[in-house]
Amino acid sequence: MRARRTRWLVLSIVGFVLATWVVLGQQVRRVDDVVLRNAGKTGDEWLSYGLTPGETRYSPLKQIDTTNVSRLGLAWSYDVGQGGGSQEATPLMHNGTIYSITNWSIVFAVDARTGKEKWRWDPEVNRQAVQPKICCGVVNRGLALYQGKIIAPVIDGRLQALDAETGKPSWEARVAFPQDNYTITMAPRIAKGKVIVGVSGAEYPVRGFFAAYDANTGQQAWKFYTIPGDPSKPFERPELKKAAETWSGEWWKMGGGGTVWDGVAYDPESNLIYVGTGNGGPWPEELRQSKGKDNLYVCSILAVNADTGDLKWYYQMVPGDSWDFDSVQQLMLADVTIGGRQRKVIMQANKNGFYYMLDRISGAFISAQPFAQVTWAKGIDQETGRPIINPEAHYDHNDETVSISPGPGGAHNWSPMSYNPSAGLIYIPTSMTSSFTYTEDKNFKFTPGRQNMGINFGPPRGGAGTGQRGAAPGGPAPEPTPAAAPAPAPAPAPAPGAPPTPPNAKTLPAIGPTPVEGQRGALVAWDPVTQKERWRGNGGAGIGGGTVTTAGNLVFQVIPDGRLVAYSADKGEKLLDVQTGLRGGMGPPITYMLDGKQYVAFMGGTGAVSFGNRGGGPPPPPAAPGPAAATGAAAIVSPDVAGAQAAAGQRGGGTGAATPAQAGPAAPATPAGPAGPGGGPGGPGFPPGPPPVPPKLLVFVLDGKATLPNAQQ
Repeated sequence: MRARRTRWLVLSIVGFVLATWVVLGQQVRRVDDVVLRNAGKTGDEWLSYGLTPGETRYSPLKQIDTTNVSRLGLAWSYDVGQGGGSQEATPLMHNGTIYSITNWSIVFAVDARTGKEKWRWDPEVNRQAVQPKICCGVVNRGLALYQGKIIAPVIDGRLQALDAETGKPSWEARVAFPQDNYTITMAPRIAKGKVIVGVSGAEYPVRGFFAAYDANTGQQAWKFYTIPGDPSKPFERPELKKAAETWSGEWWKMGGGGTVWDGVAYDPESNLIYVGTGNGGPWPEELRQSKGKDNLYVCSILAVNADTGDLKWYYQMVPGDSWDFDSVQQLMLADVTIGGRQRKVIMQANKNGFYYMLDRISGAFISAQPFAQVTWAKGIDQETGRPIINPEAHYDHNDETVSISPGPGGAHNWSPMSYNPSAGLIYIPTSMTSSFTYTEDKNFKFTPGRQNMGINFGPPRGGAGTGQRGAAPGGPAPEPTPAAAPAPAPAPAPAPGAPPTPPNAKTLPAIGPTPVEGQRGALVAWDPVTQKERWRGNGGAGIGGGTVTTAGNLVFQVIPDGRLVAYSADKGEKLLDVQTGLRGGMGPPITYMLDGKQYVAFMGGTGAVSFGNRGGGPPPPPAAPGPAAATGAAAIVSPDVAGAQAAAGQRGGGTGAATPAQAGPAAPATPAGPAGPGGGPGGPGFPPGPPPVPPKLLVFVLDGKATLPNAQQ
């Protein structure tokens, strides 16, 4: 009897232990500051926008490698919704669930193994009221994850926390109002228990800012304006009093710009948050009444204390900006060895065509060199870090029409790059032939509540425009030094596939890599230490798609025309090229490990896109057949330019009628196809293309056998 009791007691204890083990195994691992700090060390999950706090997009996974990547196939797909714009979001993966956000800020959760929907949440944005306030497309770039909550940016200015298991709202914060011309498109980031988020809308009369919110309650912790306000009133921070000295006239009445809509990184060791700021508004510094002034803090990187928002340092890439050279592109943190000394650096492939490396603790300039063709500047003074601006690039000073590279779409825009520490390379999706013809609108009149860009859209003095987005640096340029100013090449002929230069537009000498014939876009493998290109893959662009790199010696690139491509990370050998059939509106890839299998996932497709409104604007027309179209980068029109062109068409603005290649019609909204090759009904002035593709989330795995969208149509 005693033996039987003992046996039952032992069995009961074993059963209790096993049950406890099962329950613990089923509990959701809470994502807190420690987990986020170590994110990316295993690669099993993708917990934040850039995978790591330093936004490197490097995964240590290596099940998929150079020997087997050619076997990659579709595991499953999920229809994300009706669309209405590009799928710019980076999905997150946690606890066997993929979370992402699509057009109109609709959030969804699906099983990462099967694609079965778990929940879906619609913020029910007042689309009719909000769309006219959207400058650059109905898009969102991602989510944040913290303590069992999904934190979503809502395009109408809200910040929403949702229960990660159920999708039910936890808290809501009002960051900004569309009535004040603000929207939110960036992915929030987490830093020390705070949600960091900024605003979009610098083509409207807005004053840029970013703010921190308690991730558990939604209460605002602090706020940082990037542009000084009315000097007759107290400045919110002492840094803004200093910044006001770099402005003149009544700039505050026009907002000033400086919005924060993409790049953010966090260094837990120094407790510094890094943000990139946008262009000045209106674009020409002369119209901001600030000719020859730096206009802090437009086109800058700011380093602020995560607890207080106090400014530690700043570095301005484009003093005075007149070309729309936002400096909001991805900010990447790394520890690299330079001259035998390890440096803690922050890096950016800027829209203006230069690759920058700074000391992330002090903000000290280390180096900068062009990674694409540049004509607005003769180089960067390697002592001061200031651009040596070509005086003739100041179209607003000289009352001239000037063709400038890069254009407002930039050499690199929001398309994420990645860093492979083993190869020592950064992989930059690059628009190689970006250019724009700038002419100041001499009849400019500031209009509250409307886009106020201050440049002409339409044929400048009889010439054809080139449909991109522009701004020009303004402070007095330092004198060139031999070390800083490479001998300029002759004024370049337009690269094949580049927009045509109007016959009366001035062209300027170029520095930087010469575009390859027929190559509009490329994946540039860049050595940040030597500031030199190592290899280049044909296809891609600074807008659309993006990259992730892995310990399998791979770099995956999603190309705007709908392709998934894989290269060897060290040598650039193309090992995979799959046309998904989504044809446009592509987002960046992620990779994760689940049940012993490595997956690659991304979103794409646009659905029907409305244009003819002041916000968003038309996508570019489909690429013409030929070598240029084969590169996977159509003649991409920067979204803010497209929106401004549509706005000008609606209200009869500009000095000349917009050409079909430049501007959308002023007619009521009609469906348009996605940006890049493929199109859908182009609307008046655009050639017809294939029907728009409903947006999808695609997940790939080794030997996947599911049917791709291109085989379903």
